[in-house]
Amino acid sequence: MKCVICKNGETKTGFTSLSLQRAEVIIVVKNIPAEICGNCGESYLSEEISAKVLQEAEQSIKKNSQVEVLNFAA
Repeated sequence: MKCVICKNGETKTGFTSLSLQRAEVIIVVKNIPAEICGNCGESYLSEEISAKVLQEAEQSIKKNSQVEVLNFAA
């Protein structure tokens, strides 16, 4: 897929990390499968992966975590 950010690079399958913040809660999710631009490094998540990341983040928030680092669980 052509990168929509830099419009020059092609994406390749790889892994990325994502930081999410809601109020005082910070969650870092590592090793997320993504398509990553070889030129600018922008990463793209599928709908399914995005939903799973947000689900994991919601579980951390429900546990009253302030800062949590998770490995993505496929």
